[in-house]
Amino acid sequence: MSAEASAPDPAGCLICKDGCSGLRPHSWRKACVACGCSAVDHAPGSHADDDRRMGRLLADSPCAHLTAKVKGGGGLRLYKRNRMIVTNPVVSRKDPTFNTTTYDWAPAGLNQKLAKQYMELIPESQRPVSGTGGAVLRRRRLLSQLPAYDQDPMTCQSLASDDEVSAMLLFVKHYKMEVLGVGEVALPGDGEALREAANRREAREQNHDGKEAADLRPDHDTVAAEESTNGTENNTPYCCSGCGGNVAAESPAVFAERAGYRAALWHPACFACAECGQGLADLVYFWSDGRLLCGRHYCQSVRPRCAGCDELIFGEFYQTAPDGQTWHRRHYCCWRCGQSLDVPCHH
Repeated sequence: MSAEASAPDPAGCLICKDGCSGLRPHSWRKACVACGCSAVDHAPGSHADDDRRMGRLLADSPCAHLTAKVKGGGGLRLYKRNRMIVTNPVVSRKDPTFNTTTYDWAPAGLNQKLAKQYMELIPESQRPVSGTGGAVLRRRRLLSQLPAYDQDPMTCQSLASDDEVSAMLLFVKHYKMEVLGVGEVALPGDGEALREAANRREAREQNHDGKEAADLRPDHDTVAAEESTNGTENNTPYCCSGCGGNVAAESPAVFAERAGYRAALWHPACFACAECGQGLADLVYFWSDGRLLCGRHYCQSVRPRCAGCDELIFGEFYQTAPDGQTWHRRHYCCWRCGQSLDVPCHH
């Protein structure tokens, strides 16, 4: 099994620092041949690449309103990533000056005051301020939690037949319409307003796309009627669905449409994957069995994932190792020399 790699990508390794001159992708493993670290640890690509990938993910889903058509793009959609620039006056000098803070991403649909409050409730190291470790962390989480090869067959190297491609396309179509969502930030008492906005959005989509498309989306009126109320006019405190603690009425919270606007809300720092515990990048979640999951952990809860190439397995035949990990049979080998993992090697 060859370990041939393409030319180095200029993205240096965030783990090895100067010890790696740049990402040299392995031919099938999502790792760098030069240093052995994951491709995600090199944070390859750019914001433009991220926005194209996110546009593809959110297209043809109830979250498509967060995307825009690419002019002349043949139906492709681009993620409308919300950036925020905050201007802070510097009052220690005679002549007034200003410092600006640019966030690579901020929740959509908020006034700046509420958006700033939201950011202050996120650990400082995780705030996506341009040029900081928090911005790098956001991009690494996008790449790890929402890998392109979990949604786009064109980025997969392991699909071996048209049947496997078809199976993947059906899998992606299902999770887009039934599981995928993007969290919305509002004050705890504003859940009803979010629900009404979602209903209006669906009504517009129904008029535009026809009843068949609308029938695939959640019925919010029915969901809301069945939900329990989280916080009421009787001063019952709002409760975080993550930590169980109280959420102050004047403090921004995160809502998940698929969980129901009345039944659940989260502290910003608690809106995290139930499996890995990571904060959900750009609030993109997968709602499954009453839990928030990142895309990676939802997908591998439904389909086996190859421990070698990291892609989901859609074929019938694959290898299960003694430790329970699953592998494409051709990837059950040392990625450097190609020898079967059942035989000890020096790598």
